[in-house]
Amino acid sequence: FYDKALKISEKALPPNHTHLAAAYNNIGQVYNNMGDYAKALEFYDKALKIREEALSSNHPDLGTVYNNIALVHNNMGDYLKALELYGKARQIVEKALTPNHPDLATFYNNIGQVYYNMSNYSQALEFYDKALKISEKALPPNHTHLAAAYNNIGQVYNNMGDYAKAL
Repeated sequence: FYDKALKISEKALPPNHTHLAAAYNNIGQVYNNMGDYAKALEFYDKALKIREEALSSNHPDLGTVYNNIALVHNNMGDYLKALELYGKARQIVEKALTPNHPDLATFYNNIGQVYYNMSNYSQALEFYDKALKISEKALPPNHTHLAAAYNNIGQVYNNMGDYAKAL
């Protein structure tokens, strides 16, 4: 279905239209979910090129593409590249979004995940804590994203052997 949508959009829209970037992004997400990281990066790169040309340098959609590319690199185990790209995404979204925007919490969570994967638990906790603080302010107390933030912090303490804090 994404392929059909893309073919229609490619015929109907100019090649630098942001709707095409969204279509490329969606397809990239599917390939990432399937574990076909080379294809995911190919489509995310197309989305990035369009968004870099069509949007301002601080547009949150540009940050989203960097976030998605970083996620692929994280999944591939290329943690330093993931951190570099998350850093670009972070610079954009910190300027574009309010300090307590829930999407900012997602970016911080993703950076924390890379540090967690690297077993750098102090850095993971720093970013997971930022995500938690935003989530506590921005979301209702029964929201599942809040539960996920607590769970991530618990995982870190569990891996550090601080079982009382994990609980």
